[in-house]
Amino acid sequence: MDKLKALTPGDVWMYFEEICTIPRPSKKEEKIIAYLLEFGSKHNLVTRRDKIGNVVIKKQATPGMENRKTVVLQSHVDMVCEKNATTDHDFDKDPIKPFIDGNWVKAEGTTLGADDGIGIASQLAVLTSKDIPHGPIECLFTVDEESGLTGALELEPGFIDGKILLNLDSEDEGELFIGCAGGMDTLATMYYTPEKPGSNNMALQISVTGLRGGHSGDEIEKGLGNSNKILNRLLWQGTDLFNLRLSNFNGGNLRNAIPREAFAIVTLPADKKEAFIEYADKFAVTVKEELSVTEPGLTLEVSETEMPDTIIDSKAQFNLLNALYACPHGVIAWSQDIKGLVETSTNLASVKFIENNQIFITTSQRSSVESSKRDIGNMVSSVFRLADAEVKQSNGYPGWTPDTNSEILQITESAYKKLFSQQPVVRAIHAGLECGLFLQKYPELDMISFGPTIKGAHSPDERLDIETTQKFWKLLLEVLNNIPDKK
Repeated sequence: MDKLKALTPGDVWMYFEEICTIPRPSKKEEKIIAYLLEFGSKHNLVTRRDKIGNVVIKKQATPGMENRKTVVLQSHVDMVCEKNATTDHDFDKDPIKPFIDGNWVKAEGTTLGADDGIGIASQLAVLTSKDIPHGPIECLFTVDEESGLTGALELEPGFIDGKILLNLDSEDEGELFIGCAGGMDTLATMYYTPEKPGSNNMALQISVTGLRGGHSGDEIEKGLGNSNKILNRLLWQGTDLFNLRLSNFNGGNLRNAIPREAFAIVTLPADKKEAFIEYADKFAVTVKEELSVTEPGLTLEVSETEMPDTIIDSKAQFNLLNALYACPHGVIAWSQDIKGLVETSTNLASVKFIENNQIFITTSQRSSVESSKRDIGNMVSSVFRLADAEVKQSNGYPGWTPDTNSEILQITESAYKKLFSQQPVVRAIHAGLECGLFLQKYPELDMISFGPTIKGAHSPDERLDIETTQKFWKLLLEVLNNIPDKK
């Protein structure tokens, strides 16, 4: 604690550092929920929790502003839990360890949780402030945004009263977001029969590491490497050339993160070991050249390992490697309405060998066009069905259609220009926000999303810009000060 105490605004950074000590993985938010309930009670604020775990804390208007419209400040309490393979960290119990590196706040070998811990911290700072003018405020904290949007999906009608909502979950200072993509997951399960490896074979471990990873929506257009695709490319080629037999494939983790690392254990005839290693080294050079701009840290290594007890049957290996090769990943289409906006994308997120001789593949799709979202989901589904996999698709979540006539947009634009003497960028985002789901329960909500600059979200490279955090805070206060009276 206290590593961030010298930063401005002090209360925001104090609460952010306090939040870093509280474990809050998606679907395991009990500790942060308890913290918020205790916080509300400690400060004598009206506090409620709904059945799913969402929390709302209400604060009365400051004197003279009682007739202003009620504003809902909203963030999500869970965080993406990603760490480097060499980092010893248990997200269920260990605190995040933030530190200052120049103009950035980072974490030691893990995700920082600024997405959306900085939103939570700003809400708490407003709730405990004594000198910030504002009308009636409701601070809404939702659960499980990162892995299923469960809190927004299950938000109960009547849980909030405000008609204006400020979503504090964006990651590009100077940009105001008034729309987002919808999303869905396509999940495939493949089965295999375990077999004994050949008696004249030996085993190798192949690892792909050092990729940047990142948010599968907000950074999908950057041409980042996908560790699953890179590793599978080598395995696919090596199967034909060196009679590789697959024992295990473990790549990626989270549905909304571009995979950074992938590992496989294979067997092959002992007399082909040196030839394969030489081939893999040349392959590594090729891939590094292809991704030299976006992935300078890419590392592909091959090392001898203990002989596994089993390998998967040849048909299952054929189906798996061909399906992973054929499975699309990345940008599928660009918006025809908004220049530079990704319309549709898909992410080959993780490949896991699990119990009962099963292989579980997770993919996620996003699009600002509902029919296109379903279309790319069906494309991914067809690839795995052709490989004899069982496929399930989630119901997904809706996008948020931009409203350029929004009152809160005009207020926030004017506030930004007044504070910083420049025009903010108004745009939609390819990432998923909870706003589309809020509109299903509260169709009269007028919403906008903004935040400080966060880079490398959903990866251990996540970092929060210190200077833009101060600008974000000033903008939030200016917007609150300019909320109009009730009509």
